[in-house]
Amino acid sequence: MKTCDIGLIGLAVMGENLVLNLESKGFRVAVFNRTVAVTERFALGRGAGKNIYPAKTIKEFVDALARPRKAMIMVKAGAPVDAVIAQLTPFLEAGDVIIDGGNSLWTDTQRREKELAMLGLHFVGCGVSGGEEGALKGPSMMPGGSPQAWNAVGPIFRKIAAQVDGEPCCRYMGPDGAGHYVKMVHNGIEYGDMQLICEAYAILQATLNTDAEELHRIFSEWNSGELNSYLIDITAQIFARIDPETGRPLVDSILDKAGQKGTGKWTVSHAVEMGVPLSTISAAVEARILSSMKEQRVAAARELAGPKPKPFTGDRQAFIDAVRDALYASKIVSYAQGFAQLGAAAKLYNWPLDFGDIATIWRGGCIIRAQFLNRIRAAYEGDPALKNLLLAPFFRDVIAKTQASWRRAIVAAVERGVAVPAFSASLAYYDSYRSARLPANLLQAQRDFFGAHTYERVDKPEGEFFHTEWA
Repeated sequence: MKTCDIGLIGLAVMGENLVLNLESKGFRVAVFNRTVAVTERFALGRGAGKNIYPAKTIKEFVDALARPRKAMIMVKAGAPVDAVIAQLTPFLEAGDVIIDGGNSLWTDTQRREKELAMLGLHFVGCGVSGGEEGALKGPSMMPGGSPQAWNAVGPIFRKIAAQVDGEPCCRYMGPDGAGHYVKMVHNGIEYGDMQLICEAYAILQATLNTDAEELHRIFSEWNSGELNSYLIDITAQIFARIDPETGRPLVDSILDKAGQKGTGKWTVSHAVEMGVPLSTISAAVEARILSSMKEQRVAAARELAGPKPKPFTGDRQAFIDAVRDALYASKIVSYAQGFAQLGAAAKLYNWPLDFGDIATIWRGGCIIRAQFLNRIRAAYEGDPALKNLLLAPFFRDVIAKTQASWRRAIVAAVERGVAVPAFSASLAYYDSYRSARLPANLLQAQRDFFGAHTYERVDKPEGEFFHTEWA
């Protein structure tokens, strides 16, 4: 039996597709699934005639791997990952590498890396983005772990990753949980992107009464400009799909209850813990939660009044352009917040995150892949110490040109009672960030009044605190 270059455990669709991707790039792959029938079905089906070795036991799986062994786990995050690791470790030797390619919490990755290091084993927490298609054709990969582990898996991962302008969408993120953390923030930005697109759709419908055919045309046009991205592209395609049951646009037959798997919540929770404003992504997470309250919303719609319908007057195309500009400006803010969070986490955990590298590997394979990531990479290459993307000359100029449209689109939504939490949160962040003085002076006075929390003065040195007996 030939030894295998790498092994993969967990043959759900993502796992299967990664195996087929690996094999297509010239690697021999061992596979294992806890349900042997699943392994056999894959070997006789999609894996038939390919350089894939189906193992029936963990020992057989490990014995099939070339040293240093590289075993990748693609199972549900949490306890299942720990269970597979516990099964693997008795058969591994010092220098072998375990890779977790699921959406694991980065603190779990940090713990696992320490535990396995005590056994002489390497552990890689690798974010894999791009869904089923990306796994098969080339995902964006965000590996974190020891440099030795990266040296072992890097040549394989860089070969199977998406390629953009001759560059693989896979670079080393840093030690322990860095890779999974970057993937988590990617998913948070994804939440923001998706909600912003949905709000643009809501504004256009409420203001211009656009139908699916016109929306298909609008989003297709947007995808040919600055907003060119995977999410805008699939949105245009969604509006073109007709439901065979009703003969109407399929999107109109879909229940308005959004799901989520938890990475958005993790992103927001840790941003709050670090004191990083993440208003756009937070609004997107809350919008999904509110959407799930369908029964309450239907009941409330019968009881709670909104503004009277307001007909649109003016240049229709100019308003469509304004919504496009608002989406672009809000998107910039969302990414600015995400990269600010990555910067805070890098300092907290001493990770050598390279923001230009991160923007580079997000240009292909992943869900948030977009043309404007080239602009983000250029911004960080121009100023590696950039504190906020909004301060980069290119993005500063874009906001200056689009902010009137941004405000116009939000006003149109507010006047018509259309909820646009992510658009509004993005603009509020921008207006707050650009304000030299905020009303927090009054807030500090309130805190000092009821809790003697003290305050600083504008006319005294920073760090000197005062208290007033207000009553």
